[in-house]
Order: sequence, then structure tokens, then C-alpha cells
Amino acid sequence: MPTLTALVTVYHGNNPDHLRQALESVAAQTRPAEEILIVRDGPVPEEIAEVVSGFLERTPTARQLELPVNRGLGPASQSALDEIDTDYFARLDADDLAEPERFAVQLEFLAAHPEIDVLGTAMSEFTDDDPTTVTGVRTLPEDHAAIARYARINTPVNHPSVMLRTSAVRRAGGYRDVHFMEDYDLWARMLTNGARFHNLPEPLTRFRTGDDMFARRTGRGMFTAERRMQRNLVDYGLVGPVRAVLNLGIRTLYRALPPQLLRATYRKLFHRGG
Repeated sequence: MPTLTALVTVYHGNNPDHLRQALESVAAQTRPAEEILIVRDGPVPEEIAEVVSGFLERTPTARQLELPVNRGLGPASQSALDEIDTDYFARLDADDLAEPERFAVQLEFLAAHPEIDVLGTAMSEFTDDDPTTVTGVRTLPEDHAAIARYARINTPVNHPSVMLRTSAVRRAGGYRDVHFMEDYDLWARMLTNGARFHNLPEPLTRFRTGDDMFARRTGRGMFTAERRMQRNLVDYGLVGPVRAVLNLGIRTLYRALPPQLLRATYRKLFHRGG
């Protein structure tokens, strides 16, 4: 049977209650992970430290990797990858929730499709204070060919939902420090390295949305990050220079939309049924 690590990275900006819910959803899987690895990315407030320590005390399969300084999602994830020795690892953000059957369904699919290296899912979105009320279902292309085409304009896998073959991630060079876009950068390198992708249509992850989500996507530094990402796509051979400039313009205009129009456009682009 394949082995699995569940990976959650934590930093000082996380909400302790949200983190507690996320960790509990990992521990409640019908097919538990062999290991739950929590990466503490630099110093955290006492409330977060207490959530992590309490979870470690209650969960024999959980352990913590402490980084002395905050390094960001990419380097923190790479530090975890250096520690993982299971066949697969599953990601979950510290403010999202995994449905109880998520790991079981993903591992069953991977067993039936051994050619797949990266397996994402759709995500049920909910507002900050109510995980039980779904406000939309975020979907992405399902089969590898459609995913490869979509990757030329946008990240093709929902990172909080993904399960990955550890060896394939390492072959592509692992996570890198690409601010705001560590996952997109990894998918691009894996695609050009021959990895095979698939997205399940079932929403097996619950994704927390709210004003903070849109603020992060439109905030300061996004243009610089976007420009670097487009250069990376050219360097990896996923797009040409002209397409990269077009992508930069389209994605920058999208982020510049007024908040109400931005939300409406987001729903049209990503929610099931438009």
C-alpha cells in the first residue's frame, strides 16, 4: 500500500481557531496519513504554538518541523519535502478543511491511475465564520491535456487540495521561493518535466474565502510577483515571450478590477456552472 504524509505549514499570521479546525480535519480522515508534518515557519504567537503543541500531544502520527525564521511558503514547503519519506504527500492550508474521505478517494484514484503524479480536487468555498455553508464550488480542468493548456494562463491545480507523488516533485526541483506563486511555479516545472496531472470534480477540500483572500491577490507586490512568474514560464518553455506579455496584461487588469466586479468575475471564471 502507498504511504502518505499530510503537510501543513504554519506561520505567525494564521488564525489559531482556523488552524485547529484544519488540523482536526486532517486527523479525522477515514484513511489516515502515516504521518502529519506541521512546519512552523518561524516564530509564532503563543496561541498558535498552543494549538500545535496540543495537537501533537493528542496525535501520535504528528510531528513538527520548526524553522528559526519565517522563510515563506516556498522555502518552508521545501524544508518539509526534505523530510518526507512517504510515496505521496497531501497539502492543506492552515485555514482550510479536508473532507473526511479526501485522502481515501485520492489514494484510490492514484492506485487505479499509476501514471498520475499530481492529483487535485474541486473545492467548496465558505466564508470565514461558517464552514458549513457553501458559497460556491471552485473547479479547474480535469484531464491532463486540458490542465496543460490551462497552465499557460493560470495555475491549474488547487494547491490546498493536492496530493503529489514525492519522487516526481523532487525530480522537478521541489518548491522554490517564488513569492505568492510557489505552487504555480512548481506545476509549471513539473509539466515541462513530464509529470502527469489530473483534477477530480468532487469538492474534497473546503476553502475559506473572504476579504483577506482578495486582498492578498490584489495587494502590494503582486505585479512584481506576476512579472517574475511570467518570466519563469518563458524560461521553462511553457509559453513564449509574446504570450507572457499578454498574460501579464490580462492578469494585471483582472486584479485591478473594482472589488465588486472582481468578485463577480472570480465567480464567473471559477465557480461550477459559471
